[in-house]
Amino acid sequence: MNNIEIKALSVNNAWKGKRFKTQEYKDYEEILFYDKLPKIKIPEGKLELKIRVGFSSRASDLDNILKPFIDVLQKKYKFNDNRIYKLKIEKEIILKGKEFIEFEIKKLHEL
Repeated sequence: MNNIEIKALSVNNAWKGKRFKTQEYKDYEEILFYDKLPKIKIPEGKLELKIRVGFSSRASDLDNILKPFIDVLQKKYKFNDNRIYKLKIEKEIILKGKEFIEFEIKKLHEL
C-alpha cells in the first residue's frame, strides 16, 4: 500500500459556499427512504458497509454515488456515518433500465 502523508480533504471542505439539494436528489432520497430501503437493525459499535452498484454506463464514476447514498442510509436507519470504519464498493456494468444498488451494513470485526 502506498502511504501519502497528507490530511485527506472532505467533501465539506472541498466546496465553497452553501450547497442546495436538487429536486432529483430530493426525489431520490424520498423514494429510497419510504419505498426502497428495507427494515433492518444497525448493530452497535464500528460498522462495515458493503455496496455493489449496477451502472448502465461505463463512464459512471463509482465514488459519485457514495455521499448521497450513505447520507440517506444514516437518515433512514438513525446512525452516524462516522461509525463506518470499513467501506467495500464494487461497480458492475449492466443493461440500461436494470440499474441497482445493493448494500450490507454489519458490525466491523476487528482482529
